[in-house]
Amino acid sequence: MTYVIAQPCVDVKDRACVDECPVDCIYEGKRMLYIHPDECVDCGACEPVCPVEAIFYEDDTPEEWKSYFDANAAFFDDLGAPGGAAKMGEIDHDAPFVAGLEPQNQDH
Repeated sequence: MTYVIAQPCVDVKDRACVDECPVDCIYEGKRMLYIHPDECVDCGACEPVCPVEAIFYEDDTPEEWKSYFDANAAFFDDLGAPGGAAKMGEIDHDAPFVAGLEPQNQDH
């Protein structure tokens, strides 16, 4: 199991979770942040610091956002396991599902 970043992060990318992650497994795409499913150690440190409540334990992801588990995994299809987000910086792509979304309302 792993943690998943879902729809509330799209076009927001607050990054509080990145600062909190002890294993540097939260990567930045163009429109949202992604948790690497193989690098995440399931510590849960990221979840309570997310100001838009976009992070969920895989089994607790709301039904309407279940597709974000696959989107998080798909983001890494071409990247593999880079072994740490800090050295990567912002990655100039998103998972196809996220890239195809309409711009999200940023009124929080």
